[in-house]
Amino acid sequence: MAPEGHESPNMRSESGGFIAGLEQRPAFTLLSPASSPIPVLITVPHAGRDYPSALLAEMRDADYACLRLEDRMIDLVAQEVARQTGAALIVAHAPRAMLDLNRARDDIDWDMIAGQRPHPVRHSQANRRARSGLGLIPRRLAGFGEIWRGQIGREELEQRIEGIHRPYHAATARELARIRDEWGAALLVDMHSMPPLRRSPGQPEPPHFVLGDRFGTSCDAGLVSHGYRYFEAKGRVVAHNRPYAGGFVLDTHGAPANGLHAVQLEVCRSTYLDAQLVEPTARIVPLARLIAGFVRELGAAVARMAGEASFRQAAE
Repeated sequence: MAPEGHESPNMRSESGGFIAGLEQRPAFTLLSPASSPIPVLITVPHAGRDYPSALLAEMRDADYACLRLEDRMIDLVAQEVARQTGAALIVAHAPRAMLDLNRARDDIDWDMIAGQRPHPVRHSQANRRARSGLGLIPRRLAGFGEIWRGQIGREELEQRIEGIHRPYHAATARELARIRDEWGAALLVDMHSMPPLRRSPGQPEPPHFVLGDRFGTSCDAGLVSHGYRYFEAKGRVVAHNRPYAGGFVLDTHGAPANGLHAVQLEVCRSTYLDAQLVEPTARIVPLARLIAGFVRELGAAVARMAGEASFRQAAE
């Protein structure tokens, strides 16, 4: 099933993976143009809202935890941006409560998993988020505590990894490679939403957008600067890498030396949701128009970079 609002005869739709407990529902949908008008793939890993009833029953307060974990309705913004720009789009349907697609497969808090754990258990940078409660399977939320009533079985963990994590990232890698093969370079825009930030000293208002590039490792610096200036020119407050620099998606799919650029775009929920930060409003339309301009400008810059690189190679 294609995401609503992004249907086009030029688009091919590919559903992949599976959600355990909802066997007829794919873990994600990829929409890809037959011929890309822009060298961009938009990914949305945290907006999934397809919750198996068994998963909800295992949560201490499902309504609260799901709302806190979701990048609430940011997929609606991404779908409209993709429609306006022609960018490829991959949207996760599996909820973050079930598995976080922006974490490594070994980023696991083994205390929440029943059964035998691997030996030795890694205690390093690889699972630092798991130890804080937000690893591959989220365990706890600040100000709330434990999400789950009990442990998760090892078999269930493996099923989620094989049904959601592996196919999603395999599809992302394939689509980026396809775009790069067509254009000579590709840009991944990983879209997220964030709760309202606090205003920093000297700022008229808090940032509504945060651009992350893993502190310069996942994307060409000139592209990120271009994106930053775009939002500033539109009168928007934007931050760079703080408090969100990106995660596993950028680490895995960003390889600037190989023509694969990846940025994370965090969007404040107050820019498109109601006062309770729950339901979408009409502000989605102008917000999507603003972000579509960002995507077009960076896509054009990526295309120019690829063309310049091809020219240099031909001249050598």
